[in-house]
Amino acid sequence: MKTIRFITLILIAVTIPSVLSAQSKVGTTVGQFLKVEPDARIAAMGNSGTAVFGNAAASFYNPGSLGKLQSTDVQFTYNKWFADISYNYGIAATHLSGIGTLSLQLTSLNSGEIDVRTVEQPLGTGERYSVNSIAIGLGYGTMLTDRVSVGIIINLIQESIWHSTMTNFGLNFGVLYQVEEGGLTLGASVSNFGPRSGYDGRDLYIDYDFDPDKYGDNDGLPAELRTDDYSLPTVFRVGISYPITISRGNSLLLSVDALHPNDNYEKLSVGAEWTFFEMFAVRGGYRDLFVDDSEGGLMLGAGINLKVNDYSNVRFDYAWADYGRLDQVHRFTVGLGL
Repeated sequence: MKTIRFITLILIAVTIPSVLSAQSKVGTTVGQFLKVEPDARIAAMGNSGTAVFGNAAASFYNPGSLGKLQSTDVQFTYNKWFADISYNYGIAATHLSGIGTLSLQLTSLNSGEIDVRTVEQPLGTGERYSVNSIAIGLGYGTMLTDRVSVGIIINLIQESIWHSTMTNFGLNFGVLYQVEEGGLTLGASVSNFGPRSGYDGRDLYIDYDFDPDKYGDNDGLPAELRTDDYSLPTVFRVGISYPITISRGNSLLLSVDALHPNDNYEKLSVGAEWTFFEMFAVRGGYRDLFVDDSEGGLMLGAGINLKVNDYSNVRFDYAWADYGRLDQVHRFTVGLGL
């Protein structure tokens, strides 16, 4: 009973902000690459992964899933993002008996080289720059009871735009409650909770003329532009998942997530996964329901789980996502369970 009350309080605390706020704040946070979902399996389910567990990358949606991982799992994802932007993600998690589950993850995004353009030289100055983002995370999860698992991930975050850099850290934490073995699961999590931060670097250094109308003074005073500090893209999530056994080796997993980001409207994501012959999976979902002017939303995918022996497996997952006028996105994930 105490466990149920504990989970209920968390769900209430997370959902209250969505009731009190209905204002979009698009473009008011930094570290946008932290919102890109890395796991092809859950992405194909409409990104509804707060109450889904079983692989290391599920910790992106809810670090509490680490506590449910009782083995070693390694995953790598390549994501062909918009405008030829390259996104890569890797995570390794292992369970230590009597301690819990530890994880190490790396996220990187690279824009490739971009021409520098100015008002005076709109066709380019001949210089080129790039945008690079990276996050390194350490995670820990454990079972509080036979039904409740909790987890936390600490991320070191760095973004670079040409010669300017922003450095910060963020916390992800969450809880999973499995109502019954092989049945309904509830989840709640918070992602990218951290302090405000801004950019700094030599791109902000300028020569300043204090009084352009005055001649004979120093018209090249060394100065520095000051940028504002912005929040990380914090996201509150609550979700449920429910597995349905159709027959031996043939099952269906349904999932629903409600999200309250600090830089957009509240939204809903739904998804399903059909597994057959305990090897093949077909997935589908829809993200960002009830968001005005949302680009696309449909997500589809498939996967195969090859058992090497009784204790290990190799997984290949693919996800396709429609982003409307921003075109399509393809995710590929390779996983190894030991």
